[in-house]
Amino acid sequence: MTNIRVLEMIDRPFLGGGQAVCLSLAKNLDRTKFDISVCAQDGGPLADEVRKAGLSFIPVPFGKKFRRGLVKTIAEILRTNRIDILHTHGGIAGFYGRRAAKKAGTMVVVHTLHGIHYLHYRNVFLKYAHIALERWCSRFSDAVIFVSEADFEKGKKLRLAAEARMHLIKNGVDFSASLGSHDFRQRAEELRRRLKLFPPVVGTVARLHRQKGVVYLLRAAEQIHKRRPEAKIVVVGGGELEKQLRREARIKGIDGYFLLLGERKDARELLSLFDVFVLPSLWEGLPLVLIEAAAMGKPIIATDIEGVREAIIDGENGILVAPKNPEKIAAAVIRLLGNSADAGRLGERAKSDIPARFTLSRMIAETQALYFELAKKES
Repeated sequence: MTNIRVLEMIDRPFLGGGQAVCLSLAKNLDRTKFDISVCAQDGGPLADEVRKAGLSFIPVPFGKKFRRGLVKTIAEILRTNRIDILHTHGGIAGFYGRRAAKKAGTMVVVHTLHGIHYLHYRNVFLKYAHIALERWCSRFSDAVIFVSEADFEKGKKLRLAAEARMHLIKNGVDFSASLGSHDFRQRAEELRRRLKLFPPVVGTVARLHRQKGVVYLLRAAEQIHKRRPEAKIVVVGGGELEKQLRREARIKGIDGYFLLLGERKDARELLSLFDVFVLPSLWEGLPLVLIEAAAMGKPIIATDIEGVREAIIDGENGILVAPKNPEKIAAAVIRLLGNSADAGRLGERAKSDIPARFTLSRMIAETQALYFELAKKES
């Protein structure tokens, strides 16, 4: 029997949450049943990781500005590679990819919404324009995947797709093999010495975008430093707000202990050095980094928002604080740094509870089952 040819498509080549899911699918789908390729902009860590895994990477010049010929380009890729299933991730790939699949006559089209970001646009016109656009694009989709229960319910309420085509497949993570290895621990300790990240270290791993609320962690840093002057507050990640955040840190005079480390391939090693993990997001789908922090047994402070509440129960396996509230973030951090027993209890409970509910094997199995179901209908 011929393998099912799958193309996983996303726009940008950095390793954000959507890219991590796209890469996990590409690397872990059953290669005895699927031939997998990945399509995105070239020149980033996603492309490097795909090629390192021995998979086919197809570069496409996605961008925020509309590109008239891109649908034709993608349609030609789909035809040339005889793709059976196109799986698009995120809005830009979904817009171009689904139109191209229609043009190319691709057998099955799947789209994943990694958070419904346009619901948080400040411009009301753009918000409703994107809702209308998703409804239109969903007509060219055999399945639309939501990564959290909250987004699934919103999708139904907003009629983003026909309910029969809507599916809930929660994100999953599995990196236990690297966590316990000597090499991983050694790399982490080398980073600790090189960057002088001696305890206590408070940190987050996040794209520097308004969604992630990193500015509120920055504004909490002064209050944390007053009570715990030895603490370092670390942010791992790059993005459009990096210059603005660096400028604010410099103006406030906190850049000596509020450290913006940029986008890094060793983000997991750095995460392992945190004594407290903070997720200050304003909205999320289902954040992978939260699951990763839990798997490492980190005490977690996160904002009380949809998606996060599907993993964190306040006071049981983490602490939930109001969004946009640096005072609450600072108070929670100071509390955990001052009470190692409480921090340890929350970290251990997170480790025993959260990863088991969000496994990579479950995500892969559910996605493969959906692919088989859809391919069977079209055969």
